[in-house]
Amino acid sequence: MSAFQYYVASTIDGFIASPDDDLGWLLQFESVDGLNQGIESFMAGVGSIAMGGDTYRWLMDNAPDTWPYPNIPCWVFTHHEYSAPTGSDITFVRGDVAEFAPDLLKDAGGKNVWLLGGGDLVAQFANAGLLDEIIVTIVPVVLGAGKPLLPLKGPTAPLELVSSRILGGAAAELHYRLPQRPR
Repeated sequence: MSAFQYYVASTIDGFIASPDDDLGWLLQFESVDGLNQGIESFMAGVGSIAMGGDTYRWLMDNAPDTWPYPNIPCWVFTHHEYSAPTGSDITFVRGDVAEFAPDLLKDAGGKNVWLLGGGDLVAQFANAGLLDEIIVTIVPVVLGAGKPLLPLKGPTAPLELVSSRILGGAAAELHYRLPQRPR
């Protein structure tokens, strides 16, 4: 069964980006052997992607000549007008995430939907009862301030720890399942 999964890296103090959306704290670990093992195994199960407009803009600003997900349908939730790069399969949408959830699942073709990027869009999926799993890689850095991992208004019910593993001797990947709510 397909799941809506939030796969993300976070600092020890729970931030996914600096206040100005800088990811240098994370990118400094790119050359650590074994650290990318998590994303490689995760991507094998991804059938479609949902991302917010800020994440899309960050990708276009930081890698304008290369679309990193050429063979995966991607849905960008945005209020801005963007164009899609060559070689991409991108649908730009506006509206409630629940409205587009069936389309995301259909595009996933039995695989999972990756909720990619910042926590704001993921919080919308969570608030709609559509967030099934959180897979967070805790990176050994403290930022002190920044964009929170998942900006919900209140606490969740206890999550179920599905698995944990050490990546590259530097990071810990924690895989949680959220309690099932009726959809």
